[in-house]
Amino acid sequence: MTYEECIQACMACMEECNRCYDACLQEENVQMMAACIRLDRECADMCAFAAKAMQANSPFAAQICGLCAEICQACGDECAKHEHDHCQRCADVCYQCAQACRKMAA
Repeated sequence: MTYEECIQACMACMEECNRCYDACLQEENVQMMAACIRLDRECADMCAFAAKAMQANSPFAAQICGLCAEICQACGDECAKHEHDHCQRCADVCYQCAQACRKMAA
């Protein structure tokens, strides 16, 4: 796993979380989606931060990627609970990013 591959996974996850966030806000029962919306935001922000850290060759990139993996996993787990297509797509991308970040953190 190279920085570039992990950066691409983080950017894809950030984009998918932003799409899921927006779609969740359009759902009829937004309250039911509150945890998903919150984690979509946190995950998107963390993925952007992790990508930036890797692009800058930060000495903390491995630790940042480790935390990013945890947040991506949590977001994926929450999104997977919902049957909406956007949540299922987001869960898949979150799990892929979590796997990439775990490899970078190792």
